[in-house]
Amino acid sequence: MVSLTDLNQLRTFVVLYELRSVTAAAERLHVTQPTVSYTLGRLRERFGDVLFRREGSVMVPTAHATRLFGPIHAALAQIDAVVTASEPFDPGAFRGELTLALTSIGEQTFLPPIMAALQQSAPECHLKVQRVDADGLEDALTRGATDLAVTVSLLSSPHLWRTPVRAVEYVAMSSQDHPLTGADPDMFAGRRFVRVSARGGHVYPLQALVEYGLMPQVALSVEEYASVPSVLQATDLVVLLPRHVAEVFRGWFSGLQIADLPWPGASTPVSLYSRSEASLTPVQRWFREIAWDAVVAGDYREARGMAEAEKRLSGRAGSNSPSRG
Repeated sequence: MVSLTDLNQLRTFVVLYELRSVTAAAERLHVTQPTVSYTLGRLRERFGDVLFRREGSVMVPTAHATRLFGPIHAALAQIDAVVTASEPFDPGAFRGELTLALTSIGEQTFLPPIMAALQQSAPECHLKVQRVDADGLEDALTRGATDLAVTVSLLSSPHLWRTPVRAVEYVAMSSQDHPLTGADPDMFAGRRFVRVSARGGHVYPLQALVEYGLMPQVALSVEEYASVPSVLQATDLVVLLPRHVAEVFRGWFSGLQIADLPWPGASTPVSLYSRSEASLTPVQRWFREIAWDAVVAGDYREARGMAEAEKRLSGRAGSNSPSRG
């Protein structure tokens, strides 16, 4: 049987893994730094591994610690869920911090509706937005450094929960003073382009420029989409971008025009990511639901509605079925 001392040691391990700092772990656990250091020593004896190596001011987990974190965190989350089951989460009283990872265009398209939903449901909470780092996103979500992420990047991991929220169709955008003829094979003849970095996960525009021989027509390369609409309005340049982003830009700049591409232009859908279901805290589960409802669109919203309707119907059928015994 696991003792309370064992549980406290495992909780210290989880918090230290999440925060990577003895000082920060002590603050969260409301204990002294020597207590965390002592507990770490006991954990090292127990698991036969150093678990964390200090690199500067950061406690870097070993490979063995990384393997231990998932199952230990999930087990503690289940215990916490049982203990707090009688204490439903109250968003209106929540005054903590939530962390959301978004790309540059995600901030422009998804942040406004998510923030509006949070202000309505949890007006006292603080939302911290991080830039999506595809290389470190899985680790950040798994250890709770990031609560949610919205990105077109495809992350395949058993430690993460994922659901698509929006299809991605690409279009061309330009100034109305220099219009494009939509879906015309020659629509880009003599036109020059803005090339945007694919770091945010939208790789299709660059692939299209390369595949259709348009790279020699690139006149401007930028890291993010933020400056693109004002550049388009002031020039005759063209950019390839997701339709949902183009619609936001057209709302800001009435002098911009959207044109369909002459070839198929789609990619993996934008998805919402969180920790695995078993590892979610009540706050994270609530935040995920709020964010999903704020950003989901099209067929994905309809599919969710159909699934919920089927669930309700099956529940009624079960309650009306004769008992066995």
